[in-house]
Amino acid sequence: MEVIREKIAAYMEALKLRGVSQNTAVSYGRDLRRLADYLEAAGCTQLEMLSEAHLQAYVRDMEKENKRPSTIARSAASMKAFFQYLEQNGEIERSPAAHLKVPRVSKDMPHILTPEETALLLRQPGGNTPKAMRDRAMLELLYATGIRVSELVQLRLADANLAMEYLLCSSGGRERVVPFGKTAKQSLQEYLETARPSLVKDPACDLLFTNLSGKQMSRQGFWKLVRQYAGQAGIQGEITPHTLRHSFAAHLVSNGADLYAVQEMMGYADLSATQVYAKMHQVSVREVYTKTHPREREEKGR
Repeated sequence: MEVIREKIAAYMEALKLRGVSQNTAVSYGRDLRRLADYLEAAGCTQLEMLSEAHLQAYVRDMEKENKRPSTIARSAASMKAFFQYLEQNGEIERSPAAHLKVPRVSKDMPHILTPEETALLLRQPGGNTPKAMRDRAMLELLYATGIRVSELVQLRLADANLAMEYLLCSSGGRERVVPFGKTAKQSLQEYLETARPSLVKDPACDLLFTNLSGKQMSRQGFWKLVRQYAGQAGIQGEITPHTLRHSFAAHLVSNGADLYAVQEMMGYADLSATQVYAKMHQVSVREVYTKTHPREREEKGR
C-alpha cells in the first residue's frame, strides 16, 4: 500500500509546482488519503491491482454512508485528476477513474445583490473614523475587483497601483492584474492618507489593510464586518464577502462584459466557472421580458 501513498505524495508535490491553490491541494490530499485507507482495507495493496471496479465500489460505499453528492463528486474529481497524472507520467497504462460514475450534482445559482442593494451596503460604513474609512475602502475594493476575501486581507501596499488603478493579485502561485474604478480609488486614497497611519504603528508593516490592532485581518473578521453592514442596510438573506464577488461578476456580465475578461479578473482556471453568470443574465432578461412586454401582460390579465 505504500506505493499508492508514495504516488499520492508525489502528486501533491506536483500540484504545488503547478501553482494550484492551497485550498484545492488540501482537498485533493484529504480525498486521496481517504481513498488509500479504503483500498488498504479492501486488500488492494498494489497499483497494478487497482481497477475501475475498486473505485466504483468506493463511490457506492460513500453513498451508503450518506455522503453528500457534492462531497462524492469532489472526491471523484480528485481521483480522476490523480490517475490522469499517473497515466500522463507513464506510471499506469490507463486511468481506472476515466469512466467513473458519480451522482449528478445540481448547481445552484449563486446569490447576488441587486445594484441597489450593493450601493446601499457600500454606504453603510459612514463617518470619518479610521475604522469606517478602512471598512469603506475594503468593501469598495472588493466589489470593484471581485477578488476573494483571502486575497483582499493578504494585499500588500505594493499590490495597489493608485495611479494606474489596478491591483496585482496573487493566488495559488499565479499573479493577475485586476482593474478598479474611480470610486474605489477615492476610498482607498482617503484610507491610505488618513486612516491607515492611525491603525498601523509598525513602520515595517506592509499590509494594505489591518485589523484595529495593526495586525493582519482574518477572513472571519472581515466576514463579520460584511454581515454587520448587511444587517444595518436591512438586506435579507445570508450576505458574505463571496456575495460581493458574485455580484461583481453578475453585474459586469449583465452590462455586456466579455466572459473571458471576467474569467481573467476573477482568477478562474476555465471559462465554465464564469458561464453561470451568463445563465443568470439570461434568466434575468426572461423575467424582464415576461413582466414588461405588453403581449405577455395581456395574457396574464385574461
